[in-house]
Amino acid sequence: MIIYKSKCFSYPDSNLALDLGLLFLMVILEFVRLYLGTMGNLTEEELPLGSSLLLTIGNVFLSIYFLVWETYILRADLIINGILLVLYGLEAILEIFTIATFFR
Repeated sequence: MIIYKSKCFSYPDSNLALDLGLLFLMVILEFVRLYLGTMGNLTEEELPLGSSLLLTIGNVFLSIYFLVWETYILRADLIINGILLVLYGLEAILEIFTIATFFR
């Protein structure tokens, strides 16, 4: 989407750099979050799952940025980020239940 927006709209260079930087940060956090969540679930340890939960919160804030404060917001952005926020919420609830189960 950001490539499409940079080609079709006059994107200020500083805003494009900020949006791309935050997008790459979100991708890196997502990979680490998924890795920690998978490892915590497979090994049944609370620490990786808790770390994954914290990274989920970080990604929620980045998703809200792309939903509200991005330079150009298209309808597709609203749909994609809305679905992403719902999935993050479900994942956070499931991670909390899983951590509570591992504590027992």
